[in-house]
Amino acid sequence: MQSETEIKDSISFEDFKVQVLADYKIAVTSRECSLLGRREVLTGKAKFGIFGDGKEVPQLAMAKAFKNGDFRSGYYRDQTFMMAINQFSIEQFFAGLYADTNLENEPMSGGRQMGGHFTTHSLNEDGTWRNLTEQKNSSSDISPTAGQMPRLLGLAQASKIYRNVEGIASENFSENGNEIAWGTIGNASTSEGHFWETLNAAGVLQVPMVLSVWDDEYGISVHARHQTTKESISEIVKGFQRDENNKGYEIIVVNGWDYVALTEAYEKAEKIAREEHCPVLIHVVELTQPQGHSTSGSHERYKNEQRLSWEREFDCNVKLREWILENNISTDEELQDIEKEIKREVREGKKAAWNNYLEPTKTKQKELLAVLSKLAKNTDEKEEVIKLAKDLNGNKEPLKKDLAVTARKTLRLIRKENSEEKSKLLDWLKDFDKSAAADYNSHLFIESNATLQTEVLPEYDDDSTEVDGRIILRDNFDQIFGNKPETLIFGEDAGEIGDVNQGLEGLQAKYGKLRVADVGIREATILGQGIGMAMRGLRPIAEIQYLDYVMYALQGMSDDLATLQYRTKGKQKAPLIIRTRGHRLEGIWHSGSQMGGILNLVRGMHVLVPRNMTKAAGFYNTLLEQDTPALLVECLNGYRLKEKKPTNLAELRTPIGKVETFREGNDITLVSYGSTLRIVAQTAEELSEFGINAEVIDAQSLLPFDLDHDIVKSVEKTNRLLIIDEDVPGGASAYILDKVLNEQNAWRYLDSKPQTLTAKEHRPAYGTDGDYFSKPSAEDIFEKVYAIFNEVNPEEYPAIR
Repeated sequence: MQSETEIKDSISFEDFKVQVLADYKIAVTSRECSLLGRREVLTGKAKFGIFGDGKEVPQLAMAKAFKNGDFRSGYYRDQTFMMAINQFSIEQFFAGLYADTNLENEPMSGGRQMGGHFTTHSLNEDGTWRNLTEQKNSSSDISPTAGQMPRLLGLAQASKIYRNVEGIASENFSENGNEIAWGTIGNASTSEGHFWETLNAAGVLQVPMVLSVWDDEYGISVHARHQTTKESISEIVKGFQRDENNKGYEIIVVNGWDYVALTEAYEKAEKIAREEHCPVLIHVVELTQPQGHSTSGSHERYKNEQRLSWEREFDCNVKLREWILENNISTDEELQDIEKEIKREVREGKKAAWNNYLEPTKTKQKELLAVLSKLAKNTDEKEEVIKLAKDLNGNKEPLKKDLAVTARKTLRLIRKENSEEKSKLLDWLKDFDKSAAADYNSHLFIESNATLQTEVLPEYDDDSTEVDGRIILRDNFDQIFGNKPETLIFGEDAGEIGDVNQGLEGLQAKYGKLRVADVGIREATILGQGIGMAMRGLRPIAEIQYLDYVMYALQGMSDDLATLQYRTKGKQKAPLIIRTRGHRLEGIWHSGSQMGGILNLVRGMHVLVPRNMTKAAGFYNTLLEQDTPALLVECLNGYRLKEKKPTNLAELRTPIGKVETFREGNDITLVSYGSTLRIVAQTAEELSEFGINAEVIDAQSLLPFDLDHDIVKSVEKTNRLLIIDEDVPGGASAYILDKVLNEQNAWRYLDSKPQTLTAKEHRPAYGTDGDYFSKPSAEDIFEKVYAIFNEVNPEEYPAIR
């Protein structure tokens, strides 16, 4: 076994020994961190722990095959791997447990995620891309089970695009598509739909992906017999195995405690994936979990003594140590010395991380105590202030929360006083709150919005004709793909037929099957393709055929895409555009509005609702100039409606976060968006015949919403407000009302109760009549507005019914 390795690697036995012992040190270091980390949770210094113990040796093998430019999309057991690629240290391990908000101390998330969630930094301080080909990369982890799988597909597909599409500026992102996307998942999590959707899609697309399944036979307390048919994922996916006649997967099964076999398995997988762009599944079996699932419980509760005894014997670190001794790579005494030294290093690293975490807060504690000391000399609440200060001073390991509580309770006591000392306390708290906001509330969106409100209006000439709205979209996509080689679009029916509404007509023939692509019916991985490719410098547009199909992808949108900027504190981005269509079709499906739910689940993304295709085209152009991910909902009944075709499609820009006053008026402000806006505008003309001059405002952008606060300016003029929406009661209309009343303070100018008009509670019934009696009609809007004026002046506006 030794000689085979020597020949293969062409290195001396001494060099081989150095490599093995270096691996052993990493494995022992990772295990000691896990053991001590659990104790830190149980003593209360850390709140939760979920560790990689029992998975150390296979992760060492994976790290050996992992090259610069590669990407990991894994889960919360991969600490050994991160240590092995030199992206995770002992101090960073404990800084993550303590939720240190300093990115230099805790680069995984700046304290925003619990330990075990790993990332590398893809962006410079100014938000520009680093050279990802010169570093080892990890996409930011999420906790939801199997949620990392769809993104893994996109990370792998990016290599296929870079290898096969000409003209893309790939210098910072790819070396001829040679990069592998490495995924990891626990055996129980392969029960999830996201796993199966990704597994199938990667086999269809033939992308360079290596997917490792860490199999310790359990999912928390639930045994594999309850999780997986035949209790083995590799057994039940044998049909995916490639052969002479069919492309598919290479499937490898290997024991998780066998250092040599693991190294060979990952060498083989790397070669196949990197050179052939064939996906590989590695089922790593016979793994253990020495401390159970997490600090929430003990595995002794559900494992019998026979299993526990087997786990002690086949612990991968124990087996690696035995193999080292059996092959005379080291002695027991040398290994004991190594283990003793590592225990010391881990203890010292823990101590340093804790001190680094506490020091800034202790400094602020001293500042606050100095302010309170001076305040106590000049207040009627001297005794209470002294007591608060004494309690704070006695806290030897203060949290930021403790300081904030003390300062705010002090201000409560002296609320009736005015003094220089009170002003200093207010100043201290203002600075402290600002710092806390930077620590915990920043980076929800890309923080530069310079391009959001750059508007370029459509231009027309004497030759401009009215065309179907889809033609404007098609021709705008044509200029996008012609001018920006890094852009691509993919979705169900998006390719050969040019999407179901022909907004991409003819573009696949012009730009190729990789840039304008058909995909299978699998919305979660359509989204994942987009996320992964966007994380690697491409500008994908992921098409999800209808708005209600977005529900299949909503988990990934909410948990992964929308949170990426936030959970990495601005160190990763995925500027993905999600294209879909909805509104006002006549039936339960593809016609309802899920806006209220979407708006509350995808904070961190833009949500755009253009009323026509010219506005939509301008939004696409704007989005490609900025980096915040977005969902754009085209009007499903607008593709055949006539619009005048602009002569300046390439320059067209619809501003994000800016409303448009569609019709001016001075009696009431009517706010809507999308297809409903046309009905509102029509009704406004009918109202004018009855002496009611309505101002109609198109929201256009729901996230962000009316950044200039133009709606309150309208309400100040009209003194009345009605919001019309085809969502259910309490949906998007309630969101808009909250923005206008509570953020813009429009209540100050209202002479009538602000109201909303929405669809019914149920999905819209089928057919024209079903639509009419399910959603706001022109008559509904007219009567609602008229009733408001009937209340104001019943003589001039007598009740209609």
